[in-house]
Amino acid sequence: MTSNALSVVVLVSGSGSNLQTLTDQQNSLGIRISAVVSNRSDAYGLTRARLANIPAITLNHKDYPNREQYDADLIQCIDQHSPALVILAGFMRILTPALTQYYHGRMLNIHPSLLPKYKGLHTHRRALEAGDSEHGVTVHFVTEELDGGAPIIQARVKIKASDTEETLRQRVLTQEHRIYPTAVAWFAQGRLKLLNNSAYLDGVPLPESGYDYPVEASTEQP
Repeated sequence: MTSNALSVVVLVSGSGSNLQTLTDQQNSLGIRISAVVSNRSDAYGLTRARLANIPAITLNHKDYPNREQYDADLIQCIDQHSPALVILAGFMRILTPALTQYYHGRMLNIHPSLLPKYKGLHTHRRALEAGDSEHGVTVHFVTEELDGGAPIIQARVKIKASDTEETLRQRVLTQEHRIYPTAVAWFAQGRLKLLNNSAYLDGVPLPESGYDYPVEASTEQP
């Protein structure tokens, strides 16, 4: 691990497959995962962290009377590790404005839809029920609006007539593991910034839907 690696904290609530992808690529991405925090003690993402010798911390939301008090302690927990970037990797919590404003421009999330379509839950089911021809995933900056921050990068997946919710989820997940490291590397390299609530790459504003990274594209970064 290089000494100038960017310190990041990753928040998880479940399996943590995106966390694993980032953990495996820390050196090439130019990051150091300083801690993994979960609101669930049984989240497998915490096990992944321990196996990689990364501090694994549980901050159970059920121990708090409201979101505001939970998020206040979550900020303190995160800041103990002095991260330059906070990464949401399946963190199933609606964040308070106090927290999103505090980490404005330095918090990323990945959402399994082609935002602005299908904010919230059950995105694969909704895409199938709508008869869409394509689905996908978006990495975006986190703001007060749920799944509403500036998109950074999207990958599209063609929907097959034979698709079920699970088969579509698996194909989208494959693309998640490709585009999240790309966005994180851009940030670590100082190429990616949030300016006036728009995502900029190399000083140029990205399209409203973010950089289009189609499923057929090479895995090499642009």
